[in-house]
Amino acid sequence: MEIFEEFTIEAAHRLPQVPAGHKCARLHGHSFRIALHVRGAVDETTGWVMDFAELNQAFAPLHEQLDHRLLNEVEGLENPTSEQLARWIWQRLKPALPGLSQIVLRETCTAGCVYRGEG
Repeated sequence: MEIFEEFTIEAAHRLPQVPAGHKCARLHGHSFRIALHVRGAVDETTGWVMDFAELNQAFAPLHEQLDHRLLNEVEGLENPTSEQLARWIWQRLKPALPGLSQIVLRETCTAGCVYRGEG
């Protein structure tokens, strides 16, 4: 079974590695939507994979670090693409959430990425 919870952050960034003149080199912001998926067996007693409150608690410190921030100033996010942001979140959450199976990160309503811990 797999559960998920979605979180949002409002944050600004610029992408320093894009070609000269690329619009994403300019400072801009997004309403990022982050879905954290956790896979595991359904506990016979509780009837759930995990308590959603635990998922909220695990993400809370990262939300504080990311929400209403300039992502380029966050250590490890000097080139804050969606792909890098998803990997950054994974690296910090996976130890606390061993069942973390994927992160779906949207930077707009039509664009984003899925990260499953590889590469």
